[in-house]
Amino acid sequence: MATKKPATQYWSGRVTRQSNALDLQAGVFKLATPRAVALSLRRSALASARRKADPFGSAMSMLNFYINRAGKNLTAERRRTLQAAKAELRRLFRKETESAPSRGGGSRQTRRGTAAA
Repeated sequence: MATKKPATQYWSGRVTRQSNALDLQAGVFKLATPRAVALSLRRSALASARRKADPFGSAMSMLNFYINRAGKNLTAERRRTLQAAKAELRRLFRKETESAPSRGGGSRQTRRGTAAA
């Protein structure tokens, strides 16, 4: 009698492979450098006709999805690489200023709506 093979296929792996958001390059999250990961995600996002969000949003969502689903299974080095890929992705899409909080330059207001001294 043959034994049943345990189910090792997870829905998150299927999402990564068959996502409606992007057609990803095989092994994109295993690329060596943050720049290589970001460039591949950018290329996929710009080329995809199936995505629902803007290219930057789709690429960043897929990267965050992978990081979150991998969880404890990511080595510290791999996690650092993928986190750095986020910053690289922002640079590639020129999103640094939009995602960073504004630093000074504006008037501060008190509770009553008048400018602070």
